[in-house]
Amino acid sequence: MKTTFLRSVAAIALAGTAFSASAQNYPTKTVTMIVPFAAGGPTDTVARLVAQSMGKTLKQQIIVENVGGAGGTIGAARVAKAAPDGYTIFLHHIGHSTAPALYRKLSYNAMTDFEPIGLVTDVPMTLIAKADFPAKNFQELLAYVKANKTKVTYANAGLGSASHLCGMLFQTAIGVDLTTVPYKGTGPAMNDMLGGQVDLMCDQTTNTTSQIKSNKVKVYGVTTKQRLASMPNVPTMAEAGLPGFEIAVWHGMYAPKGTPKPVVETLSNALRVALKDPTVKQRFADLGTEPVAENRARPEALRAHVKAEIDRWGPIITKAGQYAD
Repeated sequence: MKTTFLRSVAAIALAGTAFSASAQNYPTKTVTMIVPFAAGGPTDTVARLVAQSMGKTLKQQIIVENVGGAGGTIGAARVAKAAPDGYTIFLHHIGHSTAPALYRKLSYNAMTDFEPIGLVTDVPMTLIAKADFPAKNFQELLAYVKANKTKVTYANAGLGSASHLCGMLFQTAIGVDLTTVPYKGTGPAMNDMLGGQVDLMCDQTTNTTSQIKSNKVKVYGVTTKQRLASMPNVPTMAEAGLPGFEIAVWHGMYAPKGTPKPVVETLSNALRVALKDPTVKQRFADLGTEPVAENRARPEALRAHVKAEIDRWGPIITKAGQYAD
């Protein structure tokens, strides 16, 4: 019995040593970054820019895989169940903190089933419409929407998405319930807007800036305190007529719970290097955003931020009474 016990202890010790060595040598193969929305959307754009740069630091390719649906919760659940070895990571936006209030039943815990890697960027949002929408400015938009509320359609990327949250706040602020058209991502939603199938959408500048500048959509305001340097002629929502209407869509990166600390630190370091990459910074600027400060691109900063955002949005969502099973 004693011999068996000693062999078991030795086996556990050897396994632990092997696991530690594996963590120190990480990564030795391709890493998969899950994006819980369709390809072509704003979160996908951020993920691909960061993944390409991080791959150079890690000396391994990072492949972006889109797992859309249910406001990002399908992709999140997949990562929560993935092996905690650093070869499956996750990039999500503000929806990661709103899901606990929006969904009555989640198969994961947004706070405890993930290892935070770091914040990535804060992205402003824009209220836009299809190119031939009748309203020329925000005041005309309000008048038209209130007069035609049963006819106007609002697109979003699904319950819990940033576009859904922004649209919910917008409709609450103006006291109008619009016909919402959910998609599996704002990429497909934008395609339908460009095709004239839907009227309005509130989406991140990473998905709207190029369309606005090429006059393929109309823009009525940005959700920041100040106007954006990339679009100085676009008023803030406060200037347009909705004081206090501010929302930024932050993005964070995570690994499954139990991922070794050295692996998380390696990924976090690669993220911080990527956010200093001149190419990434320039592409972010072109899209109307910028990387977070270095001290925010760390595990402890993201952990605290997620907790604060869950506490912030929970009461708002509960008051609005919008839930999903």
